[in-house]
Amino acid sequence: MRVAVCIITCQRSEGLKRLLNGLNKLKFKLCEQPSLEIIVVDNDENCSARQLCCGMNSQIKWTLKYCVEPRRGIPFARNKAINCAGESFDFIAFIDDDEVPQTSWLDQLLHVQSLYSADVVAGPVLPYFHQSVPNWIIKGEFFERLRYSTGHIIEGAATNNVLICREVLQKLQPCFDERLALTGGSDWHFFRRVFFAGYKMVWANDALVSEWIPASRANLVWLLKRNYRLGITESFCEVELNPSVLVRATCIFKGIRRIIKGTLFIPLSLIWGKHEVFQTLRYIYHSAGMLVGITGKKYQEYEKIHQV
Repeated sequence: MRVAVCIITCQRSEGLKRLLNGLNKLKFKLCEQPSLEIIVVDNDENCSARQLCCGMNSQIKWTLKYCVEPRRGIPFARNKAINCAGESFDFIAFIDDDEVPQTSWLDQLLHVQSLYSADVVAGPVLPYFHQSVPNWIIKGEFFERLRYSTGHIIEGAATNNVLICREVLQKLQPCFDERLALTGGSDWHFFRRVFFAGYKMVWANDALVSEWIPASRANLVWLLKRNYRLGITESFCEVELNPSVLVRATCIFKGIRRIIKGTLFIPLSLIWGKHEVFQTLRYIYHSAGMLVGITGKKYQEYEKIHQV
């Protein structure tokens, strides 16, 4: 079995080094060890990750391939990674440069893929706070993501922890929409296309990676902006993939209803504590983003690089 683990990175040498060290510790017990290649796509025209990759090439037990995508933008780099992998692979796995996998991560993804004959397998991303953060962030579980039982059918995914079979990537070219260069959401847009194309996507609950959360994200301003952008992505993708009057009307109705609901909930959330107030504000911002997304406007979330 041939697997390419793809990483896109931009001026995050420390995070990339942690990730490569983590990938070097991968173990395989549930399935046969694959022929594994790590592909690093440096999304920096100054090639800031070249020295690190060259230095670690002799330390990594897997094949390490370094590529550069000078055009700044996540989908540019993701598409470059797929092109660099070529056609000599059975699966591509994506993981982010601010994450570290458990030793069984890829073993679990491959095992679940085989068990359920899945075209796409996604897994959990657990937050890791390497610096102190406000108590309300922990109490409100602001960086926790939804999890499902292994084998659960999912309708979308992200490239922070996912395994994709070659056929999906070949049939849905170009994979990641380059109009969404710095906005984020090109992965959600892609996996919604995968779902609508009838491919089987499942959850692997034990395929774990940890995301290092920087202090620059552990604050209310970033969380509100993030959820505003997520709302834009949600409605943009729904309208883009099914541009009917009904879908537009549904998104508008849903956004307005959620804003009203969130606004009415604010007085009650004041009684339950700061974390509930902030959760309500985040809900409202997400809903407002849904309304903005219908107009086609975008928010350039990834103009700023957060070091980890």
